[in-house]
Amino acid sequence: QGQLVQSGGGSVQAGGSLRLSCAASGRTFSTMGWFRQAPGKEREIVAAISRGGLEIYYADSVKGRFTISRDNAKNTVYLQMNSLKPEDTAVYYCAARMSFAGAMTTTGLYNYWGQGTQVTVSS
Repeated sequence: QGQLVQSGGGSVQAGGSLRLSCAASGRTFSTMGWFRQAPGKEREIVAAISRGGLEIYYADSVKGRFTISRDNAKNTVYLQMNSLKPEDTAVYYCAARMSFAGAMTTTGLYNYWGQGTQVTVSS
């Protein structure tokens, strides 16, 4: 069975940086991504990366500030978050999918999810 274990996150002041990591095991995944869910809001995709790293997606709200990367040798995906804003406050989830078909942004295609980690940005 596949498993995703997240690390990183925490609290930071606006303008600061945080790095999230997600270690995968038990499966070879195609696309991996990061989602977030703020209180009272739906879960939204933040970034996604294909297995080879050639295809990357960023939500408009994080473009230029967040960077997703992947180390297949370590089976780990990262999210470097810079210039953080209070509106980035949310629980962040790592996600992975087996299928190579379908859009990277389709939440329903992600089969495996991490445990979630809180990111809090204060103004």
